[in-house]
Amino acid sequence: MSRHDQASLEALAAAVGQLLLANGERLATAESCTGGWLGQCLTAVAGSSAWFERGFITYSNDAKIELLGVTADTLAAHGAVSEATAMAMALGTLQHSRADWALAITGIAGPGGGAPGRPVGTVCFAWAGPDGGAVSCTRHFQGGRESVRAQSVAHALSGLLERAGSRLV
Repeated sequence: MSRHDQASLEALAAAVGQLLLANGERLATAESCTGGWLGQCLTAVAGSSAWFERGFITYSNDAKIELLGVTADTLAAHGAVSEATAMAMALGTLQHSRADWALAITGIAGPGGGAPGRPVGTVCFAWAGPDGGAVSCTRHFQGGRESVRAQSVAHALSGLLERAGSRLV
């Protein structure tokens, strides 16, 4: 994936906002490894309060449990960096907000923290929508910490554009 600068991330966020506004829908986010960068990009867009409902920064496992309802069993069985945890984060975000859409990001941005099967750059995503459907995926990004985080924000926003855009009438 190409390098993403702040301006390109904010342009993606603006496109998400236009789509959500056109559909009369709102978004909430749950972030771990991106630490609020996604929310920052969304709120950099003027008028985002019309479509960005709230964001959760759940960096610790305790925060994922307390704020989003991720179960300790899910974390123990799959780990914090897993599609199961990302899915639980996205569904918990919908349950703990008034949003129509939720997206979640959890991963290993580095430079440490990697493990066999989960190297640095492993990031899991989940999107949950108003129709009750939810999907998840895992990506392996290259580069340093900032690059992994930027690519994660871009992938999350692009994924939401794809999913919400397919609902246009």
